[in-house]
Amino acid sequence: MASHDLTVMGGGIFGLSCAWEAARRGARVRLIERHAIGAGSSGGLVGALAPHVPENWNPKKQFQLESLLMAADWWAEIAATGGTDPGYLRSGRLQPIPDDRALRNARARIVEARTLWQGRADWHVIPATGAAWEPHSPTGWLIHDTLTARLHPRRAANALTAALRAKGVQIDINDHAPQGPTLWATGYPGLLDLNTALGHPVGAGVKGQALLLQHDARDLPQLFADALHIVPHADGTTAIGSTSENTWDNPTATDAQLDDILTRARAALPILRDAPVLDRWAGIRPRARSRAPMLGAWPGRPGQFIANGGFKIGFGMAPKVATTMADLILNGQDSIPEGFRVENNLRPQPRGRYPTGAFSSRQ
Repeated sequence: MASHDLTVMGGGIFGLSCAWEAARRGARVRLIERHAIGAGSSGGLVGALAPHVPENWNPKKQFQLESLLMAADWWAEIAATGGTDPGYLRSGRLQPIPDDRALRNARARIVEARTLWQGRADWHVIPATGAAWEPHSPTGWLIHDTLTARLHPRRAANALTAALRAKGVQIDINDHAPQGPTLWATGYPGLLDLNTALGHPVGAGVKGQALLLQHDARDLPQLFADALHIVPHADGTTAIGSTSENTWDNPTATDAQLDDILTRARAALPILRDAPVLDRWAGIRPRARSRAPMLGAWPGRPGQFIANGGFKIGFGMAPKVATTMADLILNGQDSIPEGFRVENNLRPQPRGRYPTGAFSSRQ
């Protein structure tokens, strides 16, 4: 008989979050990580928890909304339990509006947001003021949403680890085999293992590069300019990211593509021009074929479950992914959206069904 109610394989954001949710419900949990907590893409720098535009609503966007709305209380409990701050703040976000068509669309979404975001967050179109912490807008207008939040990925992983230990969760850094009911949240390597085990390509990896600057804007909103997320963190640093690379030679090496990001960020926001670079990061992010998180029971393996594919959106989706998987594993309650199911990645995906920008949260 297994000595634990649940074994979680993987110390990234999905593994840590699901272990936390199971433990807070009273389950005996063991977490096994092969290398180090946050060793994969969850050890990145950016931590933007940003929503998609409020239109063309569907169950997946509803899932994302619920996760973003529950995040403040969820992370506050983690911080209180473990005594470690994840750097969470619902900071809001500013985006420049490039042309008249985009301006019309942005204004149309004001009403959509009031309904779809349930009155709990707003989507505004505001005049640019020329402030130093404000991207240039060709139209003179900016989108300001109040739903976007941020956290520091590495601090968040540390906060979850501390909370898990406070709950008595056994955390092992080794390559031991699990026993009993098991959740596999093993990121990019896990997707490769799933491809082999299921005899079908269900996912792959996408390399991302990001950087960290010494610039203190901790109480100011995030920015999204020139396709870059500019995220002020609680420790007085600012993260910039990121690339999306389908081919690479070295998964953890940074190169000229990151230099280009730095140049673009400084052009979009001149106040960053002299900010020193503190860190350069590269890693492989797990992307399921559907480009949505892949959740549910492992086909053909009773008692085995999967939570993977948090490509760019893992931290933003983590609270809802964790509660959904805890409901499934501990209570047998299945509320996984159709587009998130493991089986959804075993079927052919129509071209364009899940565009790259379907969600905009970044790790």
